[in-house]
Amino acid sequence: MTCVSELCANAITHTASGRGGVFTVEVDCPRDGVARVAVTDDGGSSVPAAGRLDLMAEGGRGLAMVAACTSRWGFREAYPGRTVWAEASWPVAVPSPRREQVVSRAFRIPPPGGAA
Repeated sequence: MTCVSELCANAITHTASGRGGVFTVEVDCPRDGVARVAVTDDGGSSVPAAGRLDLMAEGGRGLAMVAACTSRWGFREAYPGRTVWAEASWPVAVPSPRREQVVSRAFRIPPPGGAA
């Protein structure tokens, strides 16, 4: 949940999704023992990077936290926008649900100062 929250917050803060756009959250178990979350947003000018931590900064720790809490993470360009994903895995094979149980939800963000 922490990683989902961070990826959604990044979509709102750092991309066009936060200025009246849309972002989509998808949660999936692609294989036994693996959970995957992906957030597709309207895209932004910067590239997602975990970077080096500045302990005195007010921000900049989010993707480093995602990297520390997951087995792997990454991004890919989507048209339009970008998808940032993260996977968590367990040492024991937790059975994956049937493929039809993938959850996907789109969120529309109202523009600042206006109604959607």
